Amino acid sequence: MKKIMLVFGTRPEAIKMCPLVNELKSRPEFDVRVCVTGQHREMLDQVLKVFHVCPDYDMSIMKSGQTLFDITSLVLLGMRDVFQDFEPDVVLVHGDTTTSFAAALACFYLQIPVGHVEAGLRTYDLGSPFPEEFNRQAVDLVTEYYFAPTEQARENLLKEGKPDSQIYVTGNTGIDALATTVQDGYKNKYLEWADGSRLILITAHRRENLGAPMHSMFRAIRRLMDEREDLKAIYPIHMNPLVREAAHAELDGCDRLKIIEPLEVLDFHNFLAASYLILTDSGGIQEEAPSLGKPVLVMRDTTERPEGVAAGTLRLVGTSEKEIYAQASRLLDDVEAYGMMAQASNPYGDGTASRQIADILARI
Repeated sequence: MKKIMLVFGTRPEAIKMCPLVNELKSRPEFDVRVCVTGQHREMLDQVLKVFHVCPDYDMSIMKSGQTLFDITSLVLLGMRDVFQDFEPDVVLVHGDTTTSFAAALACFYLQIPVGHVEAGLRTYDLGSPFPEEFNRQAVDLVTEYYFAPTEQARENLLKEGKPDSQIYVTGNTGIDALATTVQDGYKNKYLEWADGSRLILITAHRRENLGAPMHSMFRAIRRLMDEREDLKAIYPIHMNPLVREAAHAELDGCDRLKIIEPLEVLDFHNFLAASYLILTDSGGIQEEAPSLGKPVLVMRDTTERPEGVAAGTLRLVGTSEKEIYAQASRLLDDVEAYGMMAQASNPYGDGTASRQIADILARI
C-alpha cells in the first residue's frame, strides 16, 4: 500500500487539495494522511468542514503578526517530526505558499519524493507575486512528480530542464472543487440585496499591491460605482489590517457597495456564480471564474496564468486607476465585448484533475 501525505496550510490550498484528498481516500491502494500547518486558521477550517476532511496532523502554527520567517521555520521543523512519524512514500504539496516551500524543503532534507500539484506556473519575476513566485520555483527544484494544470505550465517546466517523463498535464483541481461547492437554489442575504443589479465581486489582498497601488485600485472601483446606478458590488475583505484601512478609506459611503467579512468557500463560489464581473488580484479566482463564464479583470502587473489571458477569459489591467476604470467600463458598456469574455473557452480543465492525479500515483 502506497503511503501518501498531503500537506497544506492556507484556504486557497485547501480548496484545491481537498478534492484530491477525497479522491485518494476513496481508493484502497493508498494509505492517505493529511497534515495541515494552519498557516491560515479560521479560513482553513471552514474549507475542511465543507469537504468533510479531517486532518491527521494539525501543526496550528498561525499566530498574531506572523512573518514569513515564522511560517518557514515553524513548518520546516514541524514537518520533520510529522514525516518521521508517518514515513510517507510521497508527499503532495500545492502551488506556491510558504507552507508548500517549507514542506518541500523538509522532504528534500529527508529524501522523500515530492509531488507538486499545480506545478509550472511562472511569472519569472521573483518580486511579483511575492513571495509566491520564489516559492513555486523553489518547490519545483526538488519535485519528483510535476502535476501541471495546463500545457503552458508543462512548457515552462520543460524550458527549465525538468524531465518530460515526470510531467503530467492534469487540469486544475480547483475546477474539481466547484462540483462540490456551486449549488442550484443557493440563497444568501447579500445576493438577495444585489438581485436585479449587475453584481461586481471584488477581491484584493496581495502584498505587492499594499499601499498606493491598492488605493488606486479602490478609487477606480469607486468611480465605476458612482457613475452606474445599475451596479452593486460586494467585497469580502481580507483580514490584513492594511487592506482594510485602504478599502474603508476609498470605498466607505457608497450604499451600493458592501464590504463584508471573508466568505466561506461554499458561499464564495456561489457569489462567483451569481456575479456579472470579477475584479481581483487573486490567483485561484483566475481559474474558477472562467469556468463559470464570468469575465475577470486581474488587478496585477503580472500573472502566472497567461493561458486565461490567451483564451480571452482574463484581462491583465494592472493597478492604475485609469486603466482599471477604462477596462471595466468597456465591459460594462459594450455588450459584445462582455460576451466575448464570458463565452471564451476555459483552459483550466474539465473537473477531473483529482482523478487523473490519483490514476498517475497508482501507476508510479
